[in-house]
Amino acid sequence: QRGPFHTVSAAGSSEVLWSPWVLPVKNKLHFLGAMSARRALKAVLVDLNGTLHVEDSAVPGAQEALKRLRSAPVTVRFVTNTTKESKRDLLERLTGLGFDIAEHEIFTSLTAARNLLEQQQVRPLLLVDDKALPDFTGIGTDNPNAVVVGLAPEHFHYEMMNRAFRLILDGAPLIAIHKARYFKKKDGLCLGPGPFVTGLEYATDTKATVVGKPEKTFFLEALRGTDCAPEEAVMIGDDCRDDVGGAQQAGMRGILVRTGKYRPADENKINPAPYLTCENFPEAVEHILKQML
Repeated sequence: QRGPFHTVSAAGSSEVLWSPWVLPVKNKLHFLGAMSARRALKAVLVDLNGTLHVEDSAVPGAQEALKRLRSAPVTVRFVTNTTKESKRDLLERLTGLGFDIAEHEIFTSLTAARNLLEQQQVRPLLLVDDKALPDFTGIGTDNPNAVVVGLAPEHFHYEMMNRAFRLILDGAPLIAIHKARYFKKKDGLCLGPGPFVTGLEYATDTKATVVGKPEKTFFLEALRGTDCAPEEAVMIGDDCRDDVGGAQQAGMRGILVRTGKYRPADENKINPAPYLTCENFPEAVEHILKQML
């Protein structure tokens, strides 16, 4: 087993140099994982609401920054937990704000949820915004035997939550599109679906299957078709846990931006800490272009 070793300068002073092999196994693996994460960058995953825009307002400079990022030799994908609207409506919103984005570049938690429903061949009670329903076209919902929860303020009332509660007690699986604590709107932070999913978990003594960020499978699915390993990708987002923490647990690097739902000291809420914290998306792109390619 190798340990710390010393070098002695010509003046006789001693300096301790550490070998990673003396670290505990867990820290050693983290050290080696960090080293392997320095592989050449091939893909950039970008969160949408809170990172590129907040509702109908773009983050200043984000459109031009995206153009600059596209000039680099990397694949760009957009990943979002939004359940407030369908992918097509979301694309219309983004193109209306001046972003150059194609539909096939967007991977949403709604897509991940639909994939799971088709795999399990269940009929869901869909607690999602009505604008998100087009993404579930063709999925049978009569006589539901599963519960799917997204962001659906108009459905989060006692009668509907109690219906979901009873279905779960009778054996229906609980599927959370995501469990975000809150999200950002123009007038401030708002409750996400997480508190309502957690309430159903508590009442039924069960655990939800989560399909969106921060789940590792979500990030790996987003990379499908890019010919890129997680260690060759970086995620940019405003949510320290779901965007950055989830990406880093999947093997990517994570850049946290201080826009959207970001709150002071968010970077201290996850371990390991974000690879980098930037003021906004344009600053993150600048770092990628200058330091990561």
